[in-house]
Amino acid sequence: MPEVVVAKPREGKFNKNAARRVRVAGKIPAVLYGSGHAPIAVEVDPKQISRILFSETGHNTIFDVEVAGQPAAKAMIVDWQREPIKDQLIHIDLKRIALDKALHVKVRVKLLGIPVGVKASGGILDQVLREVEIECLPADIPANIAVDVSNLELFASLRVSDLPHSDAIKYLSAEDATVAHVVSIREEAPTAAEVEAAAAAEAAAAAAAVTAAEPEVAKKGKPEAEAAAGAKKPETATKKPEAKK
Repeated sequence: MPEVVVAKPREGKFNKNAARRVRVAGKIPAVLYGSGHAPIAVEVDPKQISRILFSETGHNTIFDVEVAGQPAAKAMIVDWQREPIKDQLIHIDLKRIALDKALHVKVRVKLLGIPVGVKASGGILDQVLREVEIECLPADIPANIAVDVSNLELFASLRVSDLPHSDAIKYLSAEDATVAHVVSIREEAPTAAEVEAAAAAEAAAAAAAVTAAEPEVAKKGKPEAEAAAGAKKPETATKKPEAKK
């Protein structure tokens, strides 16, 4: 039986202070829209919304939403905001849906098994795409898209085109997009930015070495000049006058 979310219409002004009062009262401010109806500002139970978001189908869960004075409608959670410090829900968007119209949704990709490239070659499995975007009818939205990666060898890739396909869903993500691959655990080659930074650091170190050496050269040259001058001085001073004939 689908979850039933009771949405109570909000009254008065719809500003930050009003939304804060809703949260202080233990509810979440929300907006319900879609399916040809005008948007309605409502408040809902945060525990119920959290239960839906953390369920197997998550934000793709289809539930019944009831608003006083209106017939129940099918809806989904299409957007939500959390307070960053306490990680509490502070606002959600609910969208009415029609069961006979296709939707664009993002679905989690679930990798099954241990790749042979990990077991036999010592690689590691790197999942690049956690979700893929698909188009399908609401009733056909899968909880996740599971794929077996046991045969994935070292340096091999799993792409969107390798995921299970059916007539019920259409992939909107690029077919050649990498979902996961097995990479080597050896140290990766430095990036261009890292190479450039290393070259700049080396040049700076070389310049500093030259600057530090200059006073030493000048200092070394001074005694030599003085010694040369001193060597000529005594010779001039001790020269005796020629005797008169």
